[in-house]
Parts: sequence; C-alpha cells; structure tokens
Amino acid sequence: MTYLELVNGVLRRLREDQVGSVNQNPYSALIGDLINDAKRTVEDAWDWSALRTTLTISTTTDIFNYVLTGSGNRIKIIDVINDTSNWFMTYKDTHWMDNAFLNQTPPKSSPTFYNFNGVDTNGDTQVDLYPIPNAAYTIRVNCVQRNPDLVNDGDKLQIPHMPVLHLALALASRERGETGGRSAGEMLAFAQNYMSDAIALDAYKHPEETIYRAV
Repeated sequence: MTYLELVNGVLRRLREDQVGSVNQNPYSALIGDLINDAKRTVEDAWDWSALRTTLTISTTTDIFNYVLTGSGNRIKIIDVINDTSNWFMTYKDTHWMDNAFLNQTPPKSSPTFYNFNGVDTNGDTQVDLYPIPNAAYTIRVNCVQRNPDLVNDGDKLQIPHMPVLHLALALASRERGETGGRSAGEMLAFAQNYMSDAIALDAYKHPEETIYRAV
C-alpha cells in the first residue's frame, strides 16, 4: 500500500473524510506521523523477507573503510561474502580491529574480517575490512535493510500493511478516545494479533531462524 492509502485506511476507520494528500490538513498529517511510528515498530519486530537485500562493496587498493551506501543506521547483517575470493567473511570486534590496525602492521591481501565503524554524513553504516585490500574485490553484504520514513503520497510500504495500519489506528484511537465502540487497548491487541500472524507467515520462509541451537 502507498503512504496515502494507509492514511486513508486509518481515516475511514476513524469515520473521518478521506484526503487527496497526506498533508492536506493537520489531522491527516498527524495520521501520517502515526503511520510512520507504527511502521518503525513493525519493521523492528522481525527480519522481514521484504526488507532483505544485498549491498555490494567494490574495494580499492589500500582502502580499508567503506560505506554501505543507502543502508542507513538500522541495518542488520545476515552474512558478508568475499565474492572474489569465494569465502564468508568473519565479524571481529572493535578491540580486535584496533589491535590489528594500531598495534601491528596490517597486511594487505584479500579481506577476511569486517567490523562496523560508525556512520557517514548521510547516516549510512560504515565498515572496516581486514586485511587491507591489495586489489579490487567484490564484497557482498546480505542484510535486512529497514527503510526511512514514508514521505511522499506514493511511497510504498514494503512490509505487511495490516499490522502497520491497525497499529496506527490504535495510536490514533488512544489520541482521540474510542473508535467504533472499541477502546485503544482493544485496538492495540487487535494490531498485535495482525503482527503475530504476519510474522508467523513470513517465518515459514526462514524456518532456520526460529530454531534455537545451543552453542
């Protein structure tokens, strides 16, 4: 669904007039804010299939720090692959990387390890690679990339829309009182049921992620 369709979906359930634009009036703009609040909550609740993607790094000789362009700061890494050398890369913590770079002379070869190193001026996640690349390598980062807020009327929601719509409705109900004879608490429980069902359906695509294995 689009941003505008979500807003109108909430407005109808509130028995309000639909709008031609999210920012048509102060109340529709408020509903738009609640849609984004609900979207963030639902996005963070599960690693949705619709948010899974692959970002690519093309290394440059002697450069070890790279930006995951477009990643934002709410990314979750699934795995990192050195596609040129055909191996999975391993995460190393900041202490290990600091020791490797600052207390030793880091080697230059095909990258084997990675570590996160803050964000750039655009808010995108940065990673450090070790060893320092000595040539051009293709690094594939499989990840869950959560999206920025919806802004334009035609912006599309990628995750299941029913949990977002009904959670926004519950937030709106709490702001104004009851809606259709149901309390905000009842609406919130209704939204949580939608979220649980959506997660359960999506989890069938990744059953290995719902099984606990003792280390």
